[in-house]
Amino acid sequence: MDAQPQTKLQQLQEAILAGNVPQIVLATISSALDMRASDIHIEPERSTTRVRYRVDGVLRRIVEYPPNMHPAVVSRIKIMSNLKIDEQRIPQDGRTAVTTKDNREMDLRVSSFPTVNGEKVVMRIQDKSRKIPTLEELGLEGNSMKYLKKGLEAPNGIILTSGPTGSGKTTTLYACLNILNTPDVNILTIEDPVEIQMEGLNQSQVHPDINYTFANGLRTALRQDPDIIMVGEIRDRETMDTAIESSLTGHLVFSTIHTNSAVETLTRIANMGVPAFLMTATINLIIAQRLVRKVCANCRQEVQVPPEVLERVKRALKFLHADEAANIDPAALSGLKFYEGKGCDQCGKSGYFGRMGIYEVMWMNNRLRRLILDHAASMEIEKAAMESGMVGLEQAGIIKALKGETTLEEVYSVARESEVEEEDAMAQTAKVVQTAPAVQIASVAAAVNGNGQKS
Repeated sequence: MDAQPQTKLQQLQEAILAGNVPQIVLATISSALDMRASDIHIEPERSTTRVRYRVDGVLRRIVEYPPNMHPAVVSRIKIMSNLKIDEQRIPQDGRTAVTTKDNREMDLRVSSFPTVNGEKVVMRIQDKSRKIPTLEELGLEGNSMKYLKKGLEAPNGIILTSGPTGSGKTTTLYACLNILNTPDVNILTIEDPVEIQMEGLNQSQVHPDINYTFANGLRTALRQDPDIIMVGEIRDRETMDTAIESSLTGHLVFSTIHTNSAVETLTRIANMGVPAFLMTATINLIIAQRLVRKVCANCRQEVQVPPEVLERVKRALKFLHADEAANIDPAALSGLKFYEGKGCDQCGKSGYFGRMGIYEVMWMNNRLRRLILDHAASMEIEKAAMESGMVGLEQAGIIKALKGETTLEEVYSVARESEVEEEDAMAQTAKVVQTAPAVQIASVAAAVNGNGQKS
C-alpha cells in the first residue's frame, strides 16, 4: 500500500486511541478517499464497532473502535448531514459536502439504519470533481463499441442500460452524453440524485415526496425544447410510456433499467404492458453491463485454469461472432492463457487495482424487430442477436481475461454461462471459419478444439 494511505490509517488509529470523535470521522473519510473507496460502512457489533471500505466493489475491513464510542461517532455524522440526532428507531437519509485538503469536492450520501447493536451508518462517496471517462476507458471495444457509436448517431429513439445496482450504468450514460454535449443541442437530465454535475447539461433532481417523479419530470422536459433527454431510471409503465412518447416525437432518450441481460430488458418492458410495435419502433439499443476488477499490473502472473473452467471458456468461444474474433490476437485465442495478481503493496495484497466494465450491446436490427413482433421466445431473440454480432457478457469478459486485464474468477462472478444449443454453436463456428482471414481460421479452430493448444 502507498505511504499516504498508510499515514491516513495511522492518523485514524491515533484518533481512536485519543477518543477524538471529530478527528475519527474526518480521518475515516480522508483515508477512504486515499484508498479509492466508494462506500464507508460503520457497523456496530456486540463487542466492537468495525469500519469497512468498499474498494473496487469489495468490502475491506479497515479498523475497529470500542462500542461505547459509537453513539458519539453517529451523532457527529448526523450533525454533518442534517439528520435527527435524537431519532434512532427509524432509518434516515441525508447528505453533506466535504472539501479535501487538495481541494477535491466530495458529496457524501449518508444512510443510517437501526440494528440490534445500534445504528449502522453507510456513507456513499461521490467525487464531484472526477473526470467523465471515455467509452474506451470504460472498457468498450469491438462490436459493442461499434453498435453504441451507431446508437449515438441516431436522431431519435431510446437507448437503455441495464444491470444491477452499482454496475456503472449511470457512468456509461454520462460518457455518452459527454460525446453528444455540444453547443448546438439542448440536453436535459432528470436524475435521483445528480451524481456528477456537467457543464452544458441542464440537470434536475427528482423529489418524489412532492410528486416530482421521473415520469412528471420527463413530461415537463418535453416542454423545454430538448434534443436529448436522460432519465435516471425507468421504474414503471408511466415513465416508459413517456419515454416512448418522447422518442416518437423526435427526441433521443437515455435511461437505465434493472434487468440481468439485454434480451431480458425486452421481457421486462413487455411485462409493463408496452405493445411490441412500440418497442420495435422506439428502442434502438440495449446495453447490459457489469463491473469487474482489473488485475494489478504490478503483480500480474500467468495461472493454470481448472479443466472444467477451460471447457466452459471454449464453449463460449465456439459461437463468438466472426467480426469480434477478427479483433482478437490469434495467439491469445489459440493459447488460452489467463492471469491473476499474486498480491503486492500497491494493490493492498488483493491482486486487483481498479475496475472496468464488460458490456453486452444489442443493436435493434430488422431481424430482431420481426422476432419481437412475432412474440418469439427470449432465447430465440438472444440467439439471433448473437448471430447478428452481439457479444454476450460471458464472451466479453473472457476477451478481457485473455488480454490479461481481469481474471476468469471475476468474469464468472458476474456473468452467467451463455446457453446456446450445441448445433447453433457449431454452425456459428463454421460461419467464423468461412468469413475470417486464414490466420484467424487457425486461431478459432485451436480455441474450440479439445486441448486448446496451438495447431
